[in-house]
Amino acid sequence: MDFLQDNCALFSNAGEILLHCRPFSCGDEDLDSFFIDDAAMYERQLLSKTYCFRLKTDEKAIVCAFTLSSSSIDARRLPNNRRRKLTENVPYEKSLKTYPAALIGRLGVNVDFGGKGIGTELMEFIKQLVLMPSNIMACRYLTVDAYNKQTVLNFYEKNGFKCIFSSDSQEKEYIGLPPDKDLKTRLMYFDLLPLL
Repeated sequence: MDFLQDNCALFSNAGEILLHCRPFSCGDEDLDSFFIDDAAMYERQLLSKTYCFRLKTDEKAIVCAFTLSSSSIDARRLPNNRRRKLTENVPYEKSLKTYPAALIGRLGVNVDFGGKGIGTELMEFIKQLVLMPSNIMACRYLTVDAYNKQTVLNFYEKNGFKCIFSSDSQEKEYIGLPPDKDLKTRLMYFDLLPLL
């Protein structure tokens, strides 16, 4: 079922829109706070672009929201096996040091619309959005710093994302986090090329 396509309208530069709709809650305090308090400022500072889907029958109802920004994957600092896995289908990979990516900074589905498969539908939409011919920049990968919670990691894995690092300890070393500290997010990627 295409709930978003059939029942919703997409809005970009949605930071301001979110301020004038009914409060948006996806069940995570940090995400809710970002969309309500920070999304508009991030847009004004050119740090991310916020999108939302609103119900066609009720413009005050936000179904889901997400942010995108430019990013890259720096292959120079990856362990050899991870670099090979990431670049196995990239021609001339030795000449590239970084790979263009779009970062999904925040993503949330309103709790009122849970259980309808909207998260997966939204992920498919985002994949197609960044591949649109009208985009002025190349983008090989989608990346996300996913909350290091099993349900969140499972969601992204179900949608084709892979962890860049095979373990928490490997990722901690990469980002310079002491071994005794908790790793709050995991860096994940999705290769967009097969979708073409």
